[in-house]
Amino acid sequence: MAASSEFLAAINNGYTFKGDHIKIGCGMLNGEVVPGADISIPLRMLNRHGLIAGATGTGKTKTLQVLSEFLSDASVPVVMMDIKGDLSGIAAAGAVNDKLAERIKLLNINYTPTSFPVELLTLSNEKGVRLRATVTEFGPVLLSKILGLNDTQGGVVSMLFKYCDDNKLPLLNLKDFIKILQYAANEGKDELGNMYGNISSATTGTILRKVVELQQQGADIFFGEPSFEIDDLMRISDDGRGIINILRVTDMQNRPKLFSTFMLQMLAELYATCPEEGDIDRPKLVMFIDEAHLLFEEATDALLQQIETIIKLIRSKGVGIFFCTQNPQDVPASILSQLALKVQHALRAFTAADRKTIKKAAENFPESAFYKTEDLLTQLGTGEALVTTLNEKGIPTPLVHTMFCPPRSRMDILTESEIDALVNKSRLVNKYNREIDSQSAYEILNEKIQVATERQQQQAQVAQQQKQAAKPVKEKSIFDSPAIHQVERTAASIITRSVLGALGLGGSSRKRKSWF
Repeated sequence: MAASSEFLAAINNGYTFKGDHIKIGCGMLNGEVVPGADISIPLRMLNRHGLIAGATGTGKTKTLQVLSEFLSDASVPVVMMDIKGDLSGIAAAGAVNDKLAERIKLLNINYTPTSFPVELLTLSNEKGVRLRATVTEFGPVLLSKILGLNDTQGGVVSMLFKYCDDNKLPLLNLKDFIKILQYAANEGKDELGNMYGNISSATTGTILRKVVELQQQGADIFFGEPSFEIDDLMRISDDGRGIINILRVTDMQNRPKLFSTFMLQMLAELYATCPEEGDIDRPKLVMFIDEAHLLFEEATDALLQQIETIIKLIRSKGVGIFFCTQNPQDVPASILSQLALKVQHALRAFTAADRKTIKKAAENFPESAFYKTEDLLTQLGTGEALVTTLNEKGIPTPLVHTMFCPPRSRMDILTESEIDALVNKSRLVNKYNREIDSQSAYEILNEKIQVATERQQQQAQVAQQQKQAAKPVKEKSIFDSPAIHQVERTAASIITRSVLGALGLGGSSRKRKSWF
């Protein structure tokens, strides 16, 4: 009892906030829920980023769902990466069963099944609002990092972007970028060489192969028009709730390069577009990146540095980023150190390597007088997690074993008919789900090459005509007649036989008759 009293006092001291906050669950001690030990997160700290980790089946997805619901209620728009395809149920109301009723009673909460405003987005041909971006919007630096180019190759990309800017050649899709690479290596080699310096064919060839590799992962679908406007991620529904944007990327697990390309572009666009906000009462947008290892496993060192920089700076724009993954070690240490809210679900210790991972994970949390963290990490039940965050003064809160509130929306996926109905009533589908093939670098350069080719042909034809006109014309005489030529040949033949006959070489082949 004394331990429970001390625990309750510590929780109330660490998790009682004056400003707006969301209740995510209730504290536990010795495997039991402690009444009154409410665990909340201050809204103003949710732009300090966070981590949701844990083994498969421990409740990570439902934690994402719960946090998204509370944020929507607080008029904060949300972006969620739905890689497993099990988050669309947020758009439908949940249902109470015996297991859920027991948890509601333990947590002493009011529970009302609720549907939430949802917008389905897609990077491919799945149902939803199509997301695109132009090559120009990526810019030479970001595109070079995505392609994994060295400094020399990146310099060539910057040169080509400069040439396109100077000559009003829009780079909208990868077809445009491939065309300018080919032009720089062939027809335009002299022109670009005179303007910016010689470009090696080997360099353009290497860049082209990198672009083809990106195309093999479906990047052609992503690059193009109309490009998605970031403001459309920050919409509020008619009833004042934040819209939950669910990006359906179930086909991205085998295309990590495209996934990391998209994520970095979105983060960079958010940083470039959003104004500086400083410390605000609640974030303008919160993004949940599920299966975060896909973002990092194919990333180059330069790309990781870019992500780390954006994570550090985007906080002041009012944007919070949450990484969801099975193992905290999936997130680079430099980025992990930037994450204020940590929600750690159970980890499994099947091997010696697993035990080492658990020990490292335990070291990431504040020391606790109530838990032996390393042991507790393997004993957490489904829907339970170790939680620590920042209070309103930016001080880490005590580590607490938390039983999470259940989602109020459906804990299952939508049916195909429900998805169709959701897409059909979307205001953004008509805006973005159309192909635009504007005149761009591909068409302009092809026309330029065709004009140059026709000009060269005309010049060659004129030169040939001038060459023929410059030859002297010989006047015909009587000796040019065919009849005269025949007489000359006959006379020559007679003279030749006469000479041979005089030499005794041209007579008859018959022998003379003998007198004897």
